[in-house]
Amino acid sequence: MGELEVARLSAFKHEVRVDEPYQHFQFAGRADVVAIDRARRALLHIENRTRFPNIGEAAGSFNQKREYLANRLAERIGIDGFRSETHAMIVLWSAEALHSVRIRLETFRALCPDPIDVFSAWWDGQDPPSGRHRTMVVFDPAADVGKHRRFIDIETARTADPRYRCYADAARRLGSP
Repeated sequence: MGELEVARLSAFKHEVRVDEPYQHFQFAGRADVVAIDRARRALLHIENRTRFPNIGEAAGSFNQKREYLANRLAERIGIDGFRSETHAMIVLWSAEALHSVRIRLETFRALCPDPIDVFSAWWDGQDPPSGRHRTMVVFDPAADVGKHRRFIDIETARTADPRYRCYADAARRLGSP
């Protein structure tokens, strides 16, 4: 998923970083994919999830990055904060991941309450909205965009058919070893 995200965001001339480290006192971590638009002072942070073996750890990691990543990154690149922050949890469109989302729907709604429009703006090369946003996107990295949607929101995911059984199934379809 990250490969496709990096290619798409780079095509719009965003500054894209992968596995971006940050630290805030005792908290340290890495953001899967980060896109920066310095002119607009906008940040997109992507947390890719192919499954949820421990929802508490997934939520904690996402919340920690949402809270500390933007300020640390702004300091490091020398800008006075971000006017727009989009924190997107991107979930593989698989039976395994959808099952986790469906049985913990209220948890995910609380964790990612904003509509996918904020992510869509980045994906389509448009101006992201100002403010801080948290959204969940169910994503198909192998979608034939002419025939199928690439991503859906959490509400649509409640009833959508999975496109893969699990991560290994998706990796095989993408031709990964």
